[in-house]
Order: sequence, then C-alpha cells, then structure tokens
Amino acid sequence: MRIAAFPKGWLDDISIHRTMSVFDWIELAGALGCEGLELYEGFFWSLEDDFVQAVGEALVQAGFEMPMMCCSPDFTHPDPDQRRRQIDRQYRLIEITRVLGGPGAACRVLSGQRHPGLSVEEGLERAVGAIQELLPLAHRLDVVLAIENHYKDGAWLYPEFAQRRDVFLRLLDAIDDRTHFGVQFDPSNAIVAGDDPVDLLRAVIGRVVTMQASDRYLEPGAALADVLAAEGQAGYLKELRHGVIGQGLNDYDAIFTVLAAAGYNGWVSVEDGVDGLDQMRQSVDFLRRMRDRHFGGRTDISRSNLVQ
Repeated sequence: MRIAAFPKGWLDDISIHRTMSVFDWIELAGALGCEGLELYEGFFWSLEDDFVQAVGEALVQAGFEMPMMCCSPDFTHPDPDQRRRQIDRQYRLIEITRVLGGPGAACRVLSGQRHPGLSVEEGLERAVGAIQELLPLAHRLDVVLAIENHYKDGAWLYPEFAQRRDVFLRLLDAIDDRTHFGVQFDPSNAIVAGDDPVDLLRAVIGRVVTMQASDRYLEPGAALADVLAAEGQAGYLKELRHGVIGQGLNDYDAIFTVLAAAGYNGWVSVEDGVDGLDQMRQSVDFLRRMRDRHFGGRTDISRSNLVQ
C-alpha cells in the first residue's frame, strides 16, 4: 500500500481563483512525506501538451508519482450536447492520466448529478453508456477508470446520481470489465450517503482499485440527517467538514482490516488540508501508522493487484 495526497483545502485556490498553481502545490507537498500526488482536472489551466509536460517534469523533479487523476464528469446531464462534451473532455483527461501516471494509473469517473426529474433507469443508462464508451480508450492506453462512491463535486448543485448504495452497486454490476474499471472507495462519502462505510467496503472490495482517505466531522449542533436533506445547495454544507484522518467519524482500523484481508496493494490518497498543511501532515502520519499496523509497512505495489 502506498500513500498519495490530494489537496482538498486548496482546490478552489488552484482551480477557480488561481491564486495558487499546481506547481505551487507540488512544491508544498514535498513536506508531507508521501509517495504520490493525486491531481484534479481543475489544476490543469490548459489541457495542451506543453502544460501537461511541465506538470510531469515538476512531479519527477519533486520525486512524486501521479497514480490518480480526480475528474468530475456529469454524464447524467439533461442536455445531450452537454453530455457529449463531458465524454469528449474525459477522453482527453484519460490521455493526460496515461502521460503523467503511466500504465495502470487511475482516472476517476462519476455517474453525474442527480438532476431533478431524472429516473434511476434513465440515469443508469446515461452513466453506464458514457463509461462504456470510454473503456476502449482506457484499454488502449492501459488506464483504469475508477468510479467513486461520491457525494458531490464542490461546483455541483445536486448530489451524485449514484450516491446511494443500491444505485452505486447497480451501476458497478452493469459494467463487467475487471481489468480497466473498478471502484475508488471513499469511506466518508458512505457516511454522507447514510451507509456504513465498512459494510460498503466489504460489498465492493473485490473491485476496489484506489481509495481516498478522509474523515468527516459534523459541527456542534448539526445533524447528519439535515446534511442529507439539503440536496439543492451548491457545494458542501459548512456543517460538514473535513479534518484530520483518524479523529473523525470513520473507523479506520476496521477499514484497514478489510483492505489487508483482501490483499489490497494499491494507493490510498489523503483528502485533507482544509485547515492547513500541518493537518494534512498529521493525516499522512496517521495513514503511515495504519500501514505499519495492518500491512507491515509494505510500500510495494504490483500491476496485478492494482487492477483486480
């Protein structure tokens, strides 16, 4: 098992406000002591080859691998032209994933938003169809498409279409590809969906190819039911916060017990840093202790275990 980092706390600074660049983040992350960096599509201010090459050179110079690309396609959008644009953009992001991550790197896909009036059957048809359209390129470039049990992208109005366990499992079962399609598991998102993270992990462990490690905290006086009910608000509710991993709502000993028992040998990416770099460093240190406890400190990773 190897540890990467994803700068949740700097997403808007890099991708929206542009007061910080991906190059700044790569330099900053050198203090974390992790082996890789998970990047976000919004970090690429240009999708042209020159910019991608510059990012790759910065990663190499900093001693990082890029095992995971975080993308947020909306494949369930009601406008077919918009769905087409989402698929076309994802093609390019898969190519970038291969350039920066090499063979076996993971490129996240989502189902899309739970748009008003969208039935489960129609949403599944759109999401499954889009992912299946992308799979030939994933095979050709040897990139793994990883569907996350997702809550919502910060720029989205509506939650993930496949947020709920039953819909997520139906989507997963509809795509039988076991070499270039799998699950990016996020235990905190299971909590937000009203599911037990450990139970969900047990249900999908045979197809888990990557994991985002985060922890969630409810503000004093806030109730999870209120968070789940507020489906029309853009972004994340302020009552629901990220924080230091291992000190929140998740039982990471139980989660790592399931991972280790299954022989998981992929990447775990820290999704943290909302309250600064020191917080993220604490999360990396916690994951390192979990790795020592459950995996004997092993950091090797094999192609055969990355794609199950």
